[in-house]
Amino acid sequence: MSSKRTKLQEDTHFRVLRLLQENPEMSQRELAEAVGVSVGGIHYVLNALIDKGLVKLGNFTAAEDKRRYAYVLTAKGISEKAAITRRFLLRKMEEFEALRAEIEALSAEIDDDAAPSGTSHRVCVIGRLGQGMS
Repeated sequence: MSSKRTKLQEDTHFRVLRLLQENPEMSQRELAEAVGVSVGGIHYVLNALIDKGLVKLGNFTAAEDKRRYAYVLTAKGISEKAAITRRFLLRKMEEFEALRAEIEALSAEIDDDAAPSGTSHRVCVIGRLGQGMS
């Protein structure tokens, strides 16, 4: 089983790869803001992705400042992004199912404590959750 730190790192890599695939010309500052980490953190992540061969630097030709770079996913980067996406989705689905079970348990607990008249709040809460699922 992966550690929490490894999962967070992989989630960050997933988000960065996804953003760069959509817009390779994002600046480090824009990436940092979109991912929710510091600019220094994004710099570290980008260097790690470059070292792994998942991202390569290209010139950002439209910029007046020729020092700007585009961060382009390599073929290996696109393949790894697909694998990370699968793992990310599975992890989020597991988290969702655990949260759903906790909500059902808490709703049942509320029903047991607060509804001697026979009314059920649990159906209402779970029903609202299911509405956003389609």
